[in-house]
Amino acid sequence: MTGVALPHRYTGKVRDLYDAGRDRMLMVASDRISVFDVVLDDEIPDKGRALTALSAFWFEQTAAVAPNHLLSVQPGAFPDGAADDFAGRAMLVRAARPIRLECIARGYLFGSAWDEYETTGTVCGRALPGGLRRAERLAEPIFTTTTKVEPGAGHDETLTDAEARTLVGDATFERCRDAALAVYRFATAHVEARELILADTKLEFGFVDDTVVVIDELLTSDSSRYWDAEQYEVGTSPPSFDKQYVRDYYATAGWDHHPPAPRLPDRVIAGTRARYVDAYERLTGARFDEWFGPAR
Repeated sequence: MTGVALPHRYTGKVRDLYDAGRDRMLMVASDRISVFDVVLDDEIPDKGRALTALSAFWFEQTAAVAPNHLLSVQPGAFPDGAADDFAGRAMLVRAARPIRLECIARGYLFGSAWDEYETTGTVCGRALPGGLRRAERLAEPIFTTTTKVEPGAGHDETLTDAEARTLVGDATFERCRDAALAVYRFATAHVEARELILADTKLEFGFVDDTVVVIDELLTSDSSRYWDAEQYEVGTSPPSFDKQYVRDYYATAGWDHHPPAPRLPDRVIAGTRARYVDAYERLTGARFDEWFGPAR
């Protein structure tokens, strides 16, 4: 980003935070992409805009289900000093005190949950019925957690409910659990009407005063696993609209998941961009080229 006159506060794997004054922050989504907790040298054009557009949609849709930190995505609401190219990729948000927990609502048995279940029959220490298959729908959505580590500080680690309660306290754990599952159930109804499947989603929470609110991003292709309902089949790895496409490429590239990562081919970059844009358009019914800022 160029021409930024705001105080810079934080750089994450994808987002940068700037002080916007009056207990507000400007959260800017870059085109960076990370897999296996490694930020790649290659960027995905328009990724930051697609993430911001989808987050803004879901923050509005779920505001009555769980409060969130979003104030505005309108460039005119941004403080003086914001760069011109922040339009479409930035959100003005309430400053929050982050809860150091990654919260995941799961409706299907996939990813790290499947890996654990296949070995032990459990997910984050929770026993599940025997005989389940990969990508199978669970009888009821479940809530799992991982640690939240700083970029470059290692990998997030799964937690049992007891460990998560010890980390953040019983009351905070329960508020995060209830909000995450409520958001997941709400979103599932919308997603299924769009002939998609929301397999799981990761949420982050923080405190604004004494209120637990959703922060960071919400139900984006980075934080959620979306499948096309027509291509879904139990026992497989259904095609998704997230960065699984990049993970699958690296599975064939012989990379050991330690930086630096091999460079991405142009076809993988283009294919990944197309998946982010397609997810936004299918979920919202809006055209991505009508979102703020020029598409590339």
